[in-house]
Parts: sequence; structure tokens; C-alpha cells
Amino acid sequence: MRAIIFSVITALMAGPLLAQSGPGPVIRQQFDAFRADDLPRAFSHASPMIQGYFRTPEIFGDMVARGYPQIRNPGEVTLQDLREEAGRLIQRVTVFDANGLPHLFDYEVIETENGWKINGVRYVAGPPMAV
Repeated sequence: MRAIIFSVITALMAGPLLAQSGPGPVIRQQFDAFRADDLPRAFSHASPMIQGYFRTPEIFGDMVARGYPQIRNPGEVTLQDLREEAGRLIQRVTVFDANGLPHLFDYEVIETENGWKINGVRYVAGPPMAV
């Protein structure tokens, strides 16, 4: 019985701790870097795999601008649920574009010896269509 109570208390305490020390801050910091047009800082939040693939902050920034303009020039950003999916940690993020329309993205994050890093982004959904 004590083991069950301890497990429940530990699980309840882990939620707020993960929110403070988990991947949320690195995602927010990358958005702040894009807003400041600081591509080296935005690139520094990418995982070693992403950095190896794109090689320079400029190439990375160009890819984001062309493929994810809502991320390169974001409005309000809201972190949604953090979940595990097939062994990967995924942070759902709502990004409002320049017109105030919401877009959903899934950020894959990994914990490295240098802290949390963004290992990929997948576009989930755009604004609802008007009928």
C-alpha cells in the first residue's frame, strides 16, 4: 500500500517539475530567437542531428522560413500537451500566424547532455475552414 501511495505522489509531483525543467523552455527560447531574427541562437536549440543535417544557422533559418513560416515569424505561442508516442517525446504547440490564425505543430524533443533540444517539427493542422 505504501508503495502505491509513494508512486501516486511521485507521479503528481513530476508533472509540475517537467513543466519547469522539461522541453517547454527550449521551445519558447527558439521562438524568442526567431522573433529576434537571431538564427544562431534558434539553431542552438536544434538537436545534434538537425544541426548536422542543416550545417549552418542560415540554411536552417531558410528551411524554416520556406517550410514553416508560422514558426519563423510567430505570433502568440501556446504549449499544449506533452506526450510519449512510440518512444518519442512530443510537445504539441499552437502557433498563431501573422493573421492571428492558429496552427498546430508537434515538436519532437530529446534530452541531451547539453539539455533539451528540438529534434523535429511536424505540421498537424491549420485553421478551420470557413463554410
